[in-house]
Amino acid sequence: MKIVTIIGARPQIIKAAALSRTIRNKFATQIKEIIVHTGQHYDANMSQVFIDELGIPQPDYNLNIGSGSHGVQTAGMITGIEEILLKEKPDYLVLYGDTNSTLAGAIAASKIHVPIVHIEAGLRSFNKSMPEEINRIMADHASTLLFSPTLTGFNNLIKEGFNRDNQRPYSADHPGIFHCGDVMYDNSLYFETIARDKSDVLQRLVLEGKAFYLATVHRDNNTDQPKRLNAIFESFQEITQSTQIPLVLPLHPRTSKLLKKNLEPALYQQINQNKLIRLIPPVSFLDMIMLEKNCQLLFTDSGGVQKEAYFFGKPAIILRSETEWKEIVEVGCGRIVNTDRDKIMSACKHFQQVGKTLEFPIIFGDGKAAEFIAKTMMG
Repeated sequence: MKIVTIIGARPQIIKAAALSRTIRNKFATQIKEIIVHTGQHYDANMSQVFIDELGIPQPDYNLNIGSGSHGVQTAGMITGIEEILLKEKPDYLVLYGDTNSTLAGAIAASKIHVPIVHIEAGLRSFNKSMPEEINRIMADHASTLLFSPTLTGFNNLIKEGFNRDNQRPYSADHPGIFHCGDVMYDNSLYFETIARDKSDVLQRLVLEGKAFYLATVHRDNNTDQPKRLNAIFESFQEITQSTQIPLVLPLHPRTSKLLKKNLEPALYQQINQNKLIRLIPPVSFLDMIMLEKNCQLLFTDSGGVQKEAYFFGKPAIILRSETEWKEIVEVGCGRIVNTDRDKIMSACKHFQQVGKTLEFPIIFGDGKAAEFIAKTMMG
């Protein structure tokens, strides 16, 4: 069997590591994987470092799309992916998550009748103003095999008309849907031990054995809207000053570019002078694991980081108005605060109080999702 895997953004590169590793270790004689990097994340710190570190084979193709508007970026990807599919003639196109690379792959493959495998199917924030929500829905409804990481995602697909009882042969008109667990949980279990041995991020940042907060801010509706970005950083300023606990924030390139432009000058100066707020370049996946594993709690607008926090037993304060990972909120290990300063402060105080009494029930599978996916593709 030949599959073409599309990667383009940091989260997809990390997710793809789980399936690539499983193919290499257990199905090397049965599955040939061709990797296509769209170049959506073109910064080496957001892309190549993860390919190198996670042992993913170097991409067979790189479209080098780079930045641009949604339309420009997606159109370039569709053209490039279609050419590759016509040349390689794979049995399946494998897509991850909800980025523009995902959408482009779904459109390109569906038009020329290449069956699509969507990993992380069924996730819904129920907010179609998010580009990611549109990408998810479009990819799901063009797919032949849909693998949902959670029971909630699986049930979302059923509510949208997918038939849980469909049997082989599967097609876009007769798709198979599966609740298989999360490939990111596979990865977290696998790379946790490696991170302990290889990452020195705690020593470099002089954090070993110390209490600290971790934050990520990258979504365009937070970075591009001054009011929202100011509210987030006002909260970080106040929380660090009141608790005297440092906050580490690996800066996404978009956030780094817009901080000075969109923050009020006085706040920007305060943030830069606050020794408790550690603005650092993007970190590798292994470094991020160590930061997540050792922090007190996380502030994030990233879906992936919400899950990673959960895997390592850390509460997440969600800087969005909704989440596609509703289970984390339902079990009390995450709070949606949007960019409301009072809610951010309240959530931080709450999680500091409950501390180690929080429980994190198993909701993301058994760590063998990638093996299930590979076996199902082979039939």
